[in-house]
Amino acid sequence: MSYISLEASLLDLEKNQQLIRIKEEVDPYLEMAAIHLRVHEAKGPALLFENVKGSRFRAVSNIFGTLERSRFIFRDTFQLVQQMISFKNDPVKALRHPIDNAKLFLAASKAIPLKNPFSKPVCYEEIHISDLPLIQHWPKDGGAFITLPQVYTEDIDHPGIHKANLGMYRIQLTGNDYQKDKEIGLHYQLHRGIGVHQSKANAKGLPLKVSCFIGGPPAHSVAAVMPLPEGLSEMSFAGVLGGRRFRYTYEDGFCISTDADFVIMGEVYPGENKPEGPFGDHLGYYSLQHPFPLMRVHKVYARKNAIWPFTVVGRPPQEDTSFGELIHELTGEAIPQEIPGLKEVHAVDAAGVHPLLLAIGSERYTPYSPTKQPAELLTIANHILGTGQLSLAKFLFITADDSRQLSAQKVQGFMEYLLERIDLRRDIHFYTQTTMDTLDYSGSALNSGSKVVLAAYGEQKRKLGTELPSAIKELNGFTNGGIPMPGIIALQSVPFVNYEQANKETRLLSEQLINKTEEINSFVMIILCDDSHFTSASLRNYLWVTYTRCNPSHDIYGVGAFTENKHWGCTGPLIIDARIKPHHAPVLEKDPVIEKRINRLFEIGGSLHGF
Repeated sequence: MSYISLEASLLDLEKNQQLIRIKEEVDPYLEMAAIHLRVHEAKGPALLFENVKGSRFRAVSNIFGTLERSRFIFRDTFQLVQQMISFKNDPVKALRHPIDNAKLFLAASKAIPLKNPFSKPVCYEEIHISDLPLIQHWPKDGGAFITLPQVYTEDIDHPGIHKANLGMYRIQLTGNDYQKDKEIGLHYQLHRGIGVHQSKANAKGLPLKVSCFIGGPPAHSVAAVMPLPEGLSEMSFAGVLGGRRFRYTYEDGFCISTDADFVIMGEVYPGENKPEGPFGDHLGYYSLQHPFPLMRVHKVYARKNAIWPFTVVGRPPQEDTSFGELIHELTGEAIPQEIPGLKEVHAVDAAGVHPLLLAIGSERYTPYSPTKQPAELLTIANHILGTGQLSLAKFLFITADDSRQLSAQKVQGFMEYLLERIDLRRDIHFYTQTTMDTLDYSGSALNSGSKVVLAAYGEQKRKLGTELPSAIKELNGFTNGGIPMPGIIALQSVPFVNYEQANKETRLLSEQLINKTEEINSFVMIILCDDSHFTSASLRNYLWVTYTRCNPSHDIYGVGAFTENKHWGCTGPLIIDARIKPHHAPVLEKDPVIEKRINRLFEIGGSLHGF
């Protein structure tokens, strides 16, 4: 289905019972987000809010709330896009069967953006930022944010749409020190194309022109988050996925998407920053207030009958999880084919994506050797940590499977396979004083922290324990042992005070276990946490607590730990301190008053009754 607008896609969803209209007035301050979260958790439909308090514009959320709905939206182009991505690695394959791939060549014609010969389309009217649905998602957010923006910038050295970047970087509309209707905040993280564009503009002492598109055909939003190969623009991808060429024009030197529901144009001047945030983010914590680029608003446009799309992020899984699943299905083997020896890679959503990466590689360096140990895997790991957004991974677990039956998508099975084979004396590799995901507050400062690679290969070394050993039950100072999955123990400890005290506590734990290795040798990890019942209650809880609250260089210890020739290892289980630290960001929590208030929509007579 080729949609000419956001509204066309919503009418299609409604026709197929995948959208509900909410006719009651709803408050953009916390209520709309709370409604979205409740419906999304129940795997519910898209939500069209027809009466937004304080704004004449409608709003929609949960469009991509399930992978099934995302597939439905792109049902006519999905397989063609998959083929095009696969042919990028083997273009001759398409030429061998030109008749069979005729549809593919036709679809490729949609990749060329179409310039409108006129400036501002007649369907647009000029409005102000304050006219928009100003949605605040979480109680401690710094104000209202755009959460599904398509932020467009051009290379000042190579202007024009073909060298442009379209990315999804959150925009703060209100709050903090922003001048009403005149200034908004632009937040972007490491390894984003917009950073290159701003650096070039800064070097010339010139402002960076920024256009923020909101809405338009759903393919435009997906294109903004798509990790595309070098040389393929987001606008070209949007045209192919949407089955409709990306339409644009220029006004006052700014690019305008003529299919977008809203367009905000502005300039970012060199050295102009203002505090942005806090914002309840996708790791399940608030990202805190930090200086980020200030965008001076030039003009704001809205289409006739425009609809404001938004999403709500928080502890995964949320709607952005479906984005990730959709991207994985579309790209297929594209990333592994770019890294020699890599067979599969999986960013674990339950751990917040970047904190935990699982990978399956090859081990072909020494086929003549009877000893199986990681070699090529370490080369692949270095390549992964030097590749685009994969380089933001904090924990990288990598292994090789000669039987080819292992899947990185099946997280527990993968983890058990690796833990059965890892040699804790040899297979732990740290990267210290390096970059970390901007949204991860486990490190020593913003964007700063460490990484660790756990690489395992060879024969099974242990059978993973599933029952709590008596040595754990008898510990002093550590209580409520639990097992979130085989081979891993969660232990409750006193609250974290500082790293000096943490060193003493982990040393005490190690000393109590050092002579009991036979009892505990079926366990590879001991997780110190604030609530071991919660951590061990599910695999999801273990993944979230452990990998979002740990800075590897600071928070990984070990029973019988040693350092030899700069290499760290241990003779017993790893000890991972996953307690909340004073410098960590607050956990996201729902407002009970708001939760009670939105019940009216789910009761008899409400738009969501019976859902």
